[in-house]
Amino acid sequence: MVCIKSKREQEIMRRCGKIVGKILKQVSDSAKEGSTLIELDEMAESLCHENGVKPAFKGYMGFKHTLCTSVNEQIVHGIPSKRVLKSGDIVGFDFGVILEGFYGDSAVTVPVGEVSESAMKLMRTTRSSLYAGIDACRAGNSLKDIARAIESTVKPHHYGVVKEFVGHGIGQRLHEDPQIPNYEAGASNLKLKPGMTVCLEPMISEGKPGVRILDDKWTAVTEDGKLSAHYEHTVLITEGDPEILSDWEGSAYGWRID
Repeated sequence: MVCIKSKREQEIMRRCGKIVGKILKQVSDSAKEGSTLIELDEMAESLCHENGVKPAFKGYMGFKHTLCTSVNEQIVHGIPSKRVLKSGDIVGFDFGVILEGFYGDSAVTVPVGEVSESAMKLMRTTRSSLYAGIDACRAGNSLKDIARAIESTVKPHHYGVVKEFVGHGIGQRLHEDPQIPNYEAGASNLKLKPGMTVCLEPMISEGKPGVRILDDKWTAVTEDGKLSAHYEHTVLITEGDPEILSDWEGSAYGWRID
């Protein structure tokens, strides 16, 4: 069942999303050579307390941390550890909070030190596909329009679109209807309506799209060991342009990978 948010609920989600974007940017800016994943996770949790919100992921289905931290070939749901980031790594942070009973959710992939041009291209393309999908988030368009926009951005580069994980509705639950695949054939013709809040999150692999889950039962990695990138925003469908609620960069351009 798709939930339409009232004006009051939309305002709570705006405030929630603003905090998500603020904290995610602070954590991402601290991801440098020598940082450990657990230190960044602890930083995110501390910032949640400072901002008067609860971490959305901690305790969710048994997950024990505030951040999901996914490095290089890890696609999503990576578990923070004492792993030290090194120059050349790319690291994805997936993060959410709860404010007054409503959820916000976002993700970004950032480079550590000097990374390869192929890694930069993967990140730029994945981020571009996110914004292409957001541009399609207009009342009257369908989920298939969103998926088509994402897939058509990625396809010319012969990257793999991960199919096992998808975007989703969000509100008083972290994952609400509808599911939003990142490839056209998997998406429905459900029409978007003002007041819907959705999370778009393309996960794009440098090689084949196949996924393998590690023994920790959480971390998803590429089957061929090649790099993967992940970006996500919480978006409000309006009568006009889509509204990004979880902005972590001030605009669609100019942060960390340009």
